[in-house]
Amino acid sequence: MKLSFSKYQGTGNDFVIIDNRKGLVHLSKEQVLHLCDRRFGIGADGLMLLNELQGYDFEMKYYNSDGRESSMCGNGGRCLTQFAYDKGLKKERYKFLAIDGEHEAIFSDKGWVHLKMKDVNSIHKSHGDYVLDTGSPHFIKPVADVMDMNVFKEGREIRNSKDFEAEGINVNFVELVAGDKIIVRTYERGVEDETFSCGTGVTASALVFAHNDMGFNRIEVQTKGGKLAVEFDKTGDDSFSNIWLCGPATFVFHGEIDV
Repeated sequence: MKLSFSKYQGTGNDFVIIDNRKGLVHLSKEQVLHLCDRRFGIGADGLMLLNELQGYDFEMKYYNSDGRESSMCGNGGRCLTQFAYDKGLKKERYKFLAIDGEHEAIFSDKGWVHLKMKDVNSIHKSHGDYVLDTGSPHFIKPVADVMDMNVFKEGREIRNSKDFEAEGINVNFVELVAGDKIIVRTYERGVEDETFSCGTGVTASALVFAHNDMGFNRIEVQTKGGKLAVEFDKTGDDSFSNIWLCGPATFVFHGEIDV
């Protein structure tokens, strides 16, 4: 089967995207694994299908590069919105369904895609570190010199530790630069490596480092792949609403491949 695809990236978090609004594409775990392979396939952190769904502008179906359907991907949601726009689905505000529920997306004046994330109602603290779910589960570890760390080694150890081995967890190392600026590096489960950026991880990190006790917050985030921002309302000690992940979503190339 010859498969038409597009490649997009959001701050270096890259994705194979397929227009499946006709419902003709059905991929096995092995096929997704092959398409995401950086040596023998196209190469990507994940693969997404743009599906049609009644009552929504589209449905987001996301697979990690290990071939398994995964939890929510924030950068993926922003890239899929840009892909939908580029495919002619042009709107001022999008409403789509992902594995963690309903999302909204809009375009900013400077071309960034802003994606509304799920509300967060709890942060679990453990020995100075934090665990929370922003559509995907995340471990947040504050550090002093994040760019000097071996994120692959230390992230893999936490991801495979006794507490998280069964389900896996994404591990974020976060350096506070200023009250409203952080640097984030992420080890992603399913990719089983450091990625250049992780949208749900950036979101989780920003919530942990909220600088206002209550009310509106905006956190500027530097990742290996570029800059993002997270805006949200802090409604309680560990509760947040109106959360938006903001950043670029960029077309890379279009192609065809036999699967």
